Amino acid sequence: MKLFEHEAKAIFSKHEIPTPLGKLADSPAKAREVTMQLHTPVAIKAQVTVAGRGKAGGILFANSPTEVEVAAKKLLGMRIKGTKVQSVLIEEKASIRKELYFGITIDRSSRSYVAVASSEGGMEIEEIADTMPEKIIKVFIDPLYGFRSHHARQIAKKLGYKGRQMLDLATIFHKQYKVALNYDAELAEMNPLVETSEGKFVAVDTRLIIDDNALYRHPEFKRRLTEIEAELTPQELEARKNGLAYVKLDGNIGVIGNGAGLVMATLDAIKLYGGRPANFLDVGGGATADRIVAALNLVFSDPQVNVVFVNILGGITRCDEVARGILEAKRRTGFLKPVVIRLVGTNEEEGRRILTDAGFHVLDSMEEAAEKAMAIVKSGG
Repeated sequence: MKLFEHEAKAIFSKHEIPTPLGKLADSPAKAREVTMQLHTPVAIKAQVTVAGRGKAGGILFANSPTEVEVAAKKLLGMRIKGTKVQSVLIEEKASIRKELYFGITIDRSSRSYVAVASSEGGMEIEEIADTMPEKIIKVFIDPLYGFRSHHARQIAKKLGYKGRQMLDLATIFHKQYKVALNYDAELAEMNPLVETSEGKFVAVDTRLIIDDNALYRHPEFKRRLTEIEAELTPQELEARKNGLAYVKLDGNIGVIGNGAGLVMATLDAIKLYGGRPANFLDVGGGATADRIVAALNLVFSDPQVNVVFVNILGGITRCDEVARGILEAKRRTGFLKPVVIRLVGTNEEEGRRILTDAGFHVLDSMEEAAEKAMAIVKSGG
C-alpha cells in the first residue's frame, strides 16, 4: 500500500524525523485558512500516491494566502497520471542549502534491506543511478544485525558531513530504518532530505510503501483499504475477490496468462502483430479450473473484447486443469466469442486432448497464437 505524503510524514514525525510544518486542505478556502496558520512562503502539494508528481505540475509555491487559494483551486480536481487530486498539503517552504536523498528499500537478490543515499537529492533515484552512478551510496543491511549506528555515520561521512551535522544526519538515517522496520516497508524514502541554510536537516518529501502481505499487522490502515476498493472498477473488484491480478486496458483482445512476465510478453506479442490488448490478467501459479472460469468470465464481461487469448506455460499450473476450466466456463456461460489457446508444460498432452475433443484449436507458440487472435479481430471476430 502506497501512503499519501501527509500520512508518511505523520509517521516520520512520530519517529522524531524533522518535517516541515503543514496541514491538509480539501478546498481552496480551507487552503487559505491553513496558510493563515503558517509562515509564508509555502508549498502546495497535490496528494496522490503516484510518483513523478512534481514533473506533472503537482507542486506549486505561493507567497500569500490569496496565492495559495488560487494554487489550490488549480490543483484540486486535476488528474496526475490518471489519479484525481482530492486534497493538497500546505507546507512551509524550507530554505534549501543542499538537497540529499536517503531511502531504505528491499534488495530481493540479497534478501535484505538496503540503505541507499546520494548527495544529489530532489531527482528520481533511478535517474541518478543512470546518469551519476558514482553518486549512489549503498549499504546492505544484514537482517541478523540490523542497521547499526556506525552504518549511519559511515553514510553521513560519505555524503561529506562531519562533526555535529554528521551525527544529526546519522540519527535521522537510523530513525528512518526504524520506520521501515515498524511499518514493514517496501520503501521508506526522503527525497529531498534538505540541509537548510541554518545547517539543520528536514525531510521535505517522503514516501512510504507498506508490503501488502503485512497489512494485517497494521489495522490502522483498514479504512484506507476500503477507500482504495471504492476507487476500483467492478471488474477490478471481482478480480480481487477471486485472487486475480487484473488491469483494464483499452484494446479488444482479452488476455489471460499465468505469471506476470508471461502476461507482459503476451501483451508485447499482440502489439507486435498490430493488435491492442484489452486487459492484463494473471491467474498466478497453480490456477484451478474454478480460477480459470472466473478469469474467463471477467474478461468476457468487457464488451470491448472480441477474442480472448489464453496463454499458459504449465509448471505448477496443470494444463489439463486449465482445459477443464475453459470447458466449465463454456458450459456455465455458453460464451460465443472465439478463444485462442496456447498451452504448453505440465500435463500438456491431456490438456490438448480435452480441448481438441471439445472443438477448440490449441496452438504451439505464443507468436502463432497472437497472430491468430489478430486475424480474428481483422475478420470481425
